[in-house]
Amino acid sequence: MRRIPQLLAAAVPLLLTGLVPLAPTASAATPACAAVPVPAPAGAKIESVQAEHETAYCQLTVTLTHSGREDHVQVAVALPDTGWTGRLQALGGSAYAAGNFDGLAQAVKDGYTGVTTDAGVSLDGLDTSWALTTPGQVDRTLLTNFATRSVHEEALIGKAVTQRYYHRPVTYAYWTGCSTGGRQGYSEAQNHADDFDGILANAPAVDWTQFAVATLWPQVVMNQSHDFPSTCVLSAFRTAAVQACDARDGVTNGIVDRPDECGYDPRSLIGTKVVCDGHEFTVTAADAEVVRKIWAGPTDERGRKLWSGLPQGADFTWLAGTQPGPDGTLYAPGFPVAVKWVQSFLEKQADFDTAKLTYGQFADLFRQSVREYDDVIGTSDPDLSAFRRAGGKLITFVGANDQLIPPGGTLSYRAQVERTMGGAQRVNDFYRLFSAPGVEHCFGGGGPEPTNELGQLVDWVEHGKAPATLTAASADGKTRDLCPLPSVSRYDGHGDPAVASSYRCR
Repeated sequence: MRRIPQLLAAAVPLLLTGLVPLAPTASAATPACAAVPVPAPAGAKIESVQAEHETAYCQLTVTLTHSGREDHVQVAVALPDTGWTGRLQALGGSAYAAGNFDGLAQAVKDGYTGVTTDAGVSLDGLDTSWALTTPGQVDRTLLTNFATRSVHEEALIGKAVTQRYYHRPVTYAYWTGCSTGGRQGYSEAQNHADDFDGILANAPAVDWTQFAVATLWPQVVMNQSHDFPSTCVLSAFRTAAVQACDARDGVTNGIVDRPDECGYDPRSLIGTKVVCDGHEFTVTAADAEVVRKIWAGPTDERGRKLWSGLPQGADFTWLAGTQPGPDGTLYAPGFPVAVKWVQSFLEKQADFDTAKLTYGQFADLFRQSVREYDDVIGTSDPDLSAFRRAGGKLITFVGANDQLIPPGGTLSYRAQVERTMGGAQRVNDFYRLFSAPGVEHCFGGGGPEPTNELGQLVDWVEHGKAPATLTAASADGKTRDLCPLPSVSRYDGHGDPAVASSYRCR
C-alpha cells in the first residue's frame, strides 16, 4: 500500500508523456521573462506576480486570495521561449492535490502555454491537513477552491497572462487530467462551458461524494466479516476470474475485456490450496464471501446497490489489500483517499478510526457525504448542453481494470448524460467515452493505453475530425485501438491478435 501515493502522484505526469508534438502556428521574438499585470477573477485579489526563467520557458507564478478569506492560491503559467503554438494546456491534479506542476515542462515542450494551480492546498495528494480550520469545522473556502473554483481561475489567469506576455490571445485552450484531474475536467464542462475548447478527462472521479465513501467498502466488509484474506489469496481469486472470462472476447491474452459481464462465482475457489510465501493456505467460504461482496459493490441496509464494485480481473491491492499488524495478524488499512474523506470531511476528526465502521454507519456516511457536499464537489450534473452549445469537445478513457476509481461510476454518469441529452449518438457528437481493456488507473496493467489522445482531441476541436477510435498500444508493443462507447473492440476472428487491424468496433 506504500505505492499508492506514488501511483496517484504519477498518474497525471505520465498521462502527458508520449504525446505527438504539435507544430507551432507562428513564431515571434522571445519576450523578456518578467511579470505582467494580471486581472483578478471575480471575488479574488491578486497578491503577487513573480517571474522566473526555467529551461526553455518563463514561469509566472500568480498568488491570489479571496475576499474575506485567509487562503493563498498559486497559479503557475509556463510560457515557451520559442515554438508557442497559440494553444494553452491546463493541467489537473491527483487525489487531494489540485494541480500538476511537474507537467508544465512537457506542456511547453509540446508547444503549449502550460498552467496549473495548487488551489491553496497541499501538493501532497494524500494530505488533507488543510481540511479542518478547527476540530469539527471544515474549511469551506479551501474545499471550494479544491473542488471547482481554482480550476476556473486557472483557466482565466492562464489566458490573461498568456495574452499579456505574447501580446496576442490564446487560440485554443485545452484541459488535461486524470483521476482528480479528470473530475476537474468534468467540473469545467458542467460549470464553465467556455473555459476550454477541448477537455481530456480520464478515469474521472465523478460523483466524488459517492465514490469517496464507496471505495471504503472493502475495509468495512473485512472488518464486519472478521476475515482478512492475504494479498496472495486475493490474487488467486483475481487469477481465477481472468481464467474463467478471458477467452470470451475471442482472444486469450490474460485480459477480461468486459469485467461487468464476467460473472465468475468466487465460491468456485472454496477449498483450493494457495501457496503464499512458502506457506499453504486453503481458501475458505468466508474468503469467497468477502470477495463476492467486494466485486458486487457497496449496498445499503436493505441490500440496495449504492455503487459499483471492484471489476473482476482488477488488482485488489489498492482498495482491498491487507497488511500484517505488529503481532502479525492481518488487517485492512482501507483506501487512503476514502479514509481521508471520511476522517476529514464527514467525521471531521483527523484521527477517526474507519476500521470500526458498521454496515449501517457506512450507509449513513454515504448518504451524509452526498447531502453535505454534492453541491460543492459532486461533479454529477449530467446536463452538458452549455458545453455542447459552446462547441466544446470532451474525450475520456477509463481502464476496465481501474482499481482506484472503478469505471462503473463513469459509465453510470455517461448513461445519465445520454438520458438527459438525447441518446448515445447525439452525445457522441461532442463527448466520447472509451474503455481500455486490461488498463488500470490512468495507465498500467498490460492492456492497450491511448498513445496520442491529446493530439486526437486537437484534431477534433480544430479540424472537426472526431476520433472513430483512440490509437492505443500496450507496453509489450501490441496495438489495439479503443472504440467509443457504446461500441466495443472485438477480435474479428482472423489475423494477428497483437495488431490493431485485427479488431473491429461493434
